[in-house]
Amino acid sequence: MKTNLKIAIQKSGRLQEDSLRLLDECGIAIDNGRDQLKAKAINFPAEILFLRNSDIPQYLEDGVVDCAIIGENTLIEENSTASLVEKLGFSKCRLSIAVPKTSKVSSLADLDGMRIATSYSNTLSKFMVAAHIEAKTHHISGSVEIAPNIGLADAICDLVSSGSTLFKNNLKEVEVLLKSEAVLAKSPVITKEAQEILDKIQFRIQSVLKARNSRYVLMNVPNDKIDNIVKILPGMRSPTVLPLAQKGWSSIHTVINKGSFWEVIDALKAQGAEGILVVPIEKMVI
Repeated sequence: MKTNLKIAIQKSGRLQEDSLRLLDECGIAIDNGRDQLKAKAINFPAEILFLRNSDIPQYLEDGVVDCAIIGENTLIEENSTASLVEKLGFSKCRLSIAVPKTSKVSSLADLDGMRIATSYSNTLSKFMVAAHIEAKTHHISGSVEIAPNIGLADAICDLVSSGSTLFKNNLKEVEVLLKSEAVLAKSPVITKEAQEILDKIQFRIQSVLKARNSRYVLMNVPNDKIDNIVKILPGMRSPTVLPLAQKGWSSIHTVINKGSFWEVIDALKAQGAEGILVVPIEKMVI
C-alpha cells in the first residue's frame, strides 16, 4: 500500500493561508474543494488535514498525523515532544506580558502578587517560576486583552504581532516571554516511509525559503573595479563575471541576501557599478 505523508495545518486563519502558499511554492498542489477537513495532494504522496490549532500537538503525539505546520508557541504551551524540523519564517510573533498604560508596573518584578489573564497558562507559569515571581493566573480563551478593562486582571500574557491590538486596548508591553514563528514539526512516532517523504518536502521548503530571502543581482562594472566589487559581494561562492561588448566593462551576476540588500547596493554604487538590475528568485536549490 502506498504511503501518504499526513500533514496537519490550521483549520482557518492566516497561518493556514501561509501554509498552503508554502506548499504551493514547493510544487505540491492541494485539491481541498470547499470546507473539507481532509484533502489529498494531486501530484505528491501527501494528505492535508485541516485541524483546530490547539488539537494539532496531540495529533502529532499520537501519530495521527506525521507532521504539521504550526506556531512554535503552541508546541511549547502544550509541552509537545514533537521535533522541530524547520523554522519557516512566517507568522512571527512574541508572547508578551502587557499592562494598562496607566499602570505603575514597569518591570517583571512589579508583577509579584498581581493577577495575569492568559490563554498560555503553562508557558506563563513556567516563566514565572523561573523568574521567582508569584502571580495569580486566570486562564481565558480568546479576547484576553479586555481582562484589565473589566477588572478581571492586572495584566495579560498574550501573543503580540504588530502591537496594534495592545495599542487599541491602551496596553503596553513590559516583558517578552518568548519569540515564535511557524515551524514544520514531526511526530515522535513517524514511520520510516513517512520520514523519507518528509525529507523531500523539507528539501523543497529549504529551497523556497532561501529564494524568499535572496535577490539575483546583475550589474555593469568597469574592469578595473572588478576586484573591489567582488570583495563586497556576499554571493553563494563566487560571482559570475562576463565581458561586455563595450571594451573595458564586464557584467557581474550574483545573489544578495535580502536582509543586507540596500547596504550592499550602496557599496556597489560607490565602487562604480552601473545599470544594477534586481530579479526575484523563485527557487534556490543548493
